[in-house]
Amino acid sequence: MAPAYYDLVVRGTEREDSLVIAQFLKGMVSETFSLLNYYKEIPVSYDARLLSLENEMAEFEVHEYQAKVMAIEKKALLRAHPKSPFREDILADVFYVNTARKRAILTGFHYAKIHSDLRRFVRVNLEGRTADVDLHVVDGTVLGGSVRDISLGGVAIECADVTGIEPGAELRLVLKLDVADHSRPLEIAVTCTVVRLIGETSPYICIAEFQSERQSQQSLAYYINQRQVEIIRELKELAA
Repeated sequence: MAPAYYDLVVRGTEREDSLVIAQFLKGMVSETFSLLNYYKEIPVSYDARLLSLENEMAEFEVHEYQAKVMAIEKKALLRAHPKSPFREDILADVFYVNTARKRAILTGFHYAKIHSDLRRFVRVNLEGRTADVDLHVVDGTVLGGSVRDISLGGVAIECADVTGIEPGAELRLVLKLDVADHSRPLEIAVTCTVVRLIGETSPYICIAEFQSERQSQQSLAYYINQRQVEIIRELKELAA
């Protein structure tokens, strides 16, 4: 699970924190927790019942979709429980998963703050899809890139060249997005502002925030909805 989804919080030492959390969980056997994982940027969150806690290992009864994604990510987030004596969420390592039995064992607990609760828009990953983009910079130069993930609010673009691109710069993008059952890519022109650049050498990641434009927002909403449906279908097939 990418650290971008949460902030780690250390209240004592990491070891002390893990012991305190385990002690809390020990008193919560039979209670229901809300688990959170991500599959291609789509949140997967179902309730899970704590069955037991032995030797700092917590066994949960989980949803089959949750189990499958936990097996991939090797970590899981637990949202702060209403009965918790602390306000933080919990990050845990996945020690064991059995999808067929809908069981998972978590250990190595940390306090965390989940970022997704602060997100305004659903983000989708474009792994396995064609998603080219032309970046029109101020001097008229057109640079090429590929979309890594996208939401109604912005986009992450992988670029080999970022000449003329810097935080605060305004760009005109032409997104060329592959859509199922379409013979040609869906082209969406949108204006954006560069938020930050990631990387010291090529390829770089350009994070940009879209400016509100009715026509482009409608097209983006259509594409993102289609991509969500595809990802959910993939997840169901994984869990089959």
